[in-house]
Amino acid sequence: MRGHGFLLANYVAGGSVIHRTPLALKFLMVVACGLASFLMVDWRLSAAALGVTSGLFLLSGAGPVRLFRAVRPLVPVLLAIGLFQWWQLGAPTAARIVLNILLCVVAASLLTATTPMQQLLDGVASLATPFRRFGADPERFALTIAIMLRSIPFIAGAFSDVRDSARARGLERNPRALVLPVFITTVAFARQTGEALAARGLGEAED
Repeated sequence: MRGHGFLLANYVAGGSVIHRTPLALKFLMVVACGLASFLMVDWRLSAAALGVTSGLFLLSGAGPVRLFRAVRPLVPVLLAIGLFQWWQLGAPTAARIVLNILLCVVAASLLTATTPMQQLLDGVASLATPFRRFGADPERFALTIAIMLRSIPFIAGAFSDVRDSARARGLERNPRALVLPVFITTVAFARQTGEALAARGLGEAED
């Protein structure tokens, strides 16, 4: 199975100001961008916010290629959304919606590109600590996030590989030729992940 990225950029080692920014501030930046995407009603503000966030991404040293790879999987979806909203609500609204989605993706990619995965997961566990009083397990929550981040690229890669194989056999329009192999591969991956966790004594309910 060849590797595939999916939406968010992978960590890039560096010593930029953004790399050295505390994780809490990076989390707040992502939350702020998410809130701004709901509050901004002018596409020009959305474009300006996206420009600033993209500039910060480039300033971190992650590079334009990595930024493009982070948003490339969204292009078909954004195109469909943009055209539909243009038809329904006009060009300014369509532009605002598309730009706001890109703003959220770029902001999240800036976080993942400048923060080591273990540090990111430790931060997630810390954020979940206050919920321990309600029976939550912060470490298990962070483990779930880690498995999700590992699984999404794998499943995306499985679908891409199966689609290429089906296309080579002239079966790209056959749903069974696409869905069944991906389903089998995904189940096998889930079983292997479960067995690996069980072998390490992880994921088991405590008495």
